Amino acid sequence: MKRRINVEDIGEFGLINYLSKTIKDNKSVVKGIGEDAAVINYSKTKYLLFTTDMLIENVHFKIKESSPYQIGWKALGCSLSDIASMGGIPLYALISLGVPKNLSFDFIKGIYSGIRKLANIFKVNIVGGDTDRADKLIVDVFLVGEVEKKKVVYRSGAKVNDIIAVTGSLGNSYKIKKHLKFLPRIKEARFLVNNFKINSMIDVSDGLSTDLFHILRESKKGAIIFDKKLPLARKATIEQALNEGEDFELLFTLSEKEAIRLSKNKKIAVRFIGKVTEDSGKIIFYSRKGVINGIRPKGFRHF
Repeated sequence: MKRRINVEDIGEFGLINYLSKTIKDNKSVVKGIGEDAAVINYSKTKYLLFTTDMLIENVHFKIKESSPYQIGWKALGCSLSDIASMGGIPLYALISLGVPKNLSFDFIKGIYSGIRKLANIFKVNIVGGDTDRADKLIVDVFLVGEVEKKKVVYRSGAKVNDIIAVTGSLGNSYKIKKHLKFLPRIKEARFLVNNFKINSMIDVSDGLSTDLFHILRESKKGAIIFDKKLPLARKATIEQALNEGEDFELLFTLSEKEAIRLSKNKKIAVRFIGKVTEDSGKIIFYSRKGVINGIRPKGFRHF
């Protein structure tokens, strides 16, 4: 008798890998499964970017610990962060809700208040969506953006000797509530792609170790990381910075020459935390005690 295989047996990465191999796209799809946003041929000079994020009660937020405004802000913010990691500009959003029947109408209005506020900051048009009854609150955002073909950035572009850089700070996101009030790095991403040659980029949503591993896997490269270079958030530990996630910062690589140029620029706060190597899939971590450890992705996974 054939043993039943559950989703938890193959894990989140295994499920994504299966889908990417079995779903076939036509030539209009430049990049599909495996990036922060799908990349679609649009015009001679631009691509369309499609991304979606589903936030589920008790998985991505807790109602007792989050205001409805914060839930709405985060829901749109997650998708905006994906558009940022591709170097793009957000344009239109569809908002779908799964709503428990005993949830108050004021709570729903609060969610949309947070969504509208963040949408106004980045000039995103809310153009529709869907509502259904659900046992738990679910907020699903589908976001469309655009990016110039010459400026789009993928996970797969890291090169040997690239410098690894990150915006902002990492770790302790839950305790300091950053995961509910972060400002997506759209402006920073646009500044980077407009002024520098960025070889690869991703947003730090599942943890630095996991998201760096995504870049290395797609680029077939390795990395060296120095813990003394990590920009720690207030009261954050190295473990939190590596694995906790929900920082929603930009993690990217660029050549040494471009990194030197960027280091002299005062318009964006960036920390250089390591270097890309040719050891495919291997991350070497230099601790403050001088110990060299290989690390594996230990950030958030759904399964």
